[in-house]
Amino acid sequence: MPAEARRQDGGSLNALMVLLVVVFINIAGFSLILPLLPFYGDAFGASAAEVTMLFSAYSLGNIFGEIYWGRASDRHGRKRILMITIACAALSYVAFAFTTVLWLAMLVRVVTGFFSGTLGVCQSYIADVTRPEDRARSMGFFGAAFNLGFAIGPAIGGLLARPEQGLAGFHLPILAAAALAATAAIWASIALKDMRVPGEVRPLPRYGEAFSFVARDPLLTRLFALAFIAIAAFASMEAVFGLWTQRNFGWSTHEVGLAFIAVGTTGMLVQIFLIGPLSRRFGEARAIVAGLAVLAISMVLQPVLRSPVAAVVLMSMLMGGHSLAFPNVGALLSRATPRDVQGSVLGLQMSSNALSRICAPPLFGLIYGSVGPDAPYYLCALMVGGALVVAVQAVRIRDAQIAAAAA
Repeated sequence: MPAEARRQDGGSLNALMVLLVVVFINIAGFSLILPLLPFYGDAFGASAAEVTMLFSAYSLGNIFGEIYWGRASDRHGRKRILMITIACAALSYVAFAFTTVLWLAMLVRVVTGFFSGTLGVCQSYIADVTRPEDRARSMGFFGAAFNLGFAIGPAIGGLLARPEQGLAGFHLPILAAAALAATAAIWASIALKDMRVPGEVRPLPRYGEAFSFVARDPLLTRLFALAFIAIAAFASMEAVFGLWTQRNFGWSTHEVGLAFIAVGTTGMLVQIFLIGPLSRRFGEARAIVAGLAVLAISMVLQPVLRSPVAAVVLMSMLMGGHSLAFPNVGALLSRATPRDVQGSVLGLQMSSNALSRICAPPLFGLIYGSVGPDAPYYLCALMVGGALVVAVQAVRIRDAQIAAAAA
């Protein structure tokens, strides 16, 4: 059966829903640990910069994982890669739970990030089973599953952790993350279908093919830059949030975990109810501009308003802006990329995003400690302001492409 026909039958919707469950379970396990890291670092006596390095260590593994697994999925199929990687990630969580040395904990986080570097594979699977005109909505569903996991995971982690017990107090939530990842691997092996055409054997894409493809396209280069900046800003605020609220309001893992419920829920609602109508009405490029504007506004207001309620509302706005911009970047990328290199290009994009999560959080952790706790918010807002200029350029390029196609 031709690929386009397979995308349009009822089975494609079933395949998409199965994948969304995999994404939800896997992200719930990953995000379960996020609000714990500042307090986990305290158990090691880590500085603010070292705490943000724990965030970045995961992303270092993501860089290599997204490139490697995205490329491999173009050859071997998405299902097989997802089964193997999620199972290995589950084992790495178990190792992380019982690590007692900070440098070794960072190393394990790198390994976990490598085996969890499959978001590009998931997006490529979505591209395999959806029509181009439905791509933004499907990417929105992907983001909704991501954010639902992001909402539930931190809440579970915050409630299960017992920081007063030292490192032992983090065993239960980290092992819960391992259990969720193992569940996702089992579910993928049972319910997920490989969308390759029977008998199809693809040559393994060259590593430089995705780089050269992106470099030749002015829209893709700008989309990569936008994703890099937006992810850097969001990851930095995510890493600083626990430290900032602990300093300003005396919050613990419990309060931070509950705050992330609101944060993840906001992102989920945006991607279920807003992203489809907005992208159809105004186009993906303009939706990216709107999302970046919300990001910048929420960052500026956080230190200005400085209250517990405002902190939750503005962090939720931050997630809402990110949830509007990021799926539309993925949708535009997938529409401009041939199917046989979808995994390579989208994997490269996720790898670029991981690089931004490596560079930005430690930098803003240093700024937090040396300049002041409010400085990261203002500097991130300035950075996103620069991204808005690039986003306006992307709008013009996309408009020109649509006009040329219509002509």
